[in-house]
Amino acid sequence: MSYHSDRIGSADQSRAAPPRHSLPVHDARRLTEGAGTAMIVLDDKTYTLRITRAGKLILTK
Repeated sequence: MSYHSDRIGSADQSRAAPPRHSLPVHDARRLTEGAGTAMIVLDDKTYTLRITRAGKLILTK
């Protein structure tokens, strides 16, 4: 079970306790702005995030 499905998919969100260690949540479709691909920079390296047709994520250097 993923963190995303626990937070977003819960029908009873108003009564759910917040996670002990909150992590930032980013929607991959928003990151790619609907194009299915986004560039992510970490320090001096650029990575490509891609959403596959099967709905999986691939991160490459």
